[in-house]
Amino acid sequence: MSLPEKAFPVSWDQFHRDARALAWRLAGSKGRWKAIVCITRGGLVPAAIISRELGIRVIETVSIASYHDYTEQGELKVLKEISPALLENEGEEVLIVDDLTDTGKTAGLVRAMMPKAHFATVYAKPKGCPLVDTFVTEVSQDTWIYFPWDMGFTYQQPISEGHRG
Repeated sequence: MSLPEKAFPVSWDQFHRDARALAWRLAGSKGRWKAIVCITRGGLVPAAIISRELGIRVIETVSIASYHDYTEQGELKVLKEISPALLENEGEEVLIVDDLTDTGKTAGLVRAMMPKAHFATVYAKPKGCPLVDTFVTEVSQDTWIYFPWDMGFTYQQPISEGHRG
């Protein structure tokens, strides 16, 4: 797998706005959730914002290791399971939250654990879209999203100088 060609840097402000936009969409959808299951680590920040906006107090995590390096997605490994109480009724009335669905492999694994849960991500790529119920922004499959927790303050090269045409 080659490196993505397009970069999409997201600031803290932009991510907060996008996570709140996701909360707005979820507030208008059917259902009241008894809990959030966030996919760590990326789902932690949007889960905190959504739990505040929607008044959901119970937040659970599921930890799945998938990116072994930045160019190749390896096998999935569940590092921390979802609590049995939330798995009852196949995850009905549970909101699954993540920052991004990329290939859909992680989403597929969690979806299989909780097929009746509502799956929401801030960003989605085409391969992962079919596994998600609600998202805010779709980006192309060859785009790499640089989340604010992965970045420091550095010079940004102008798009025209870095474009490979």
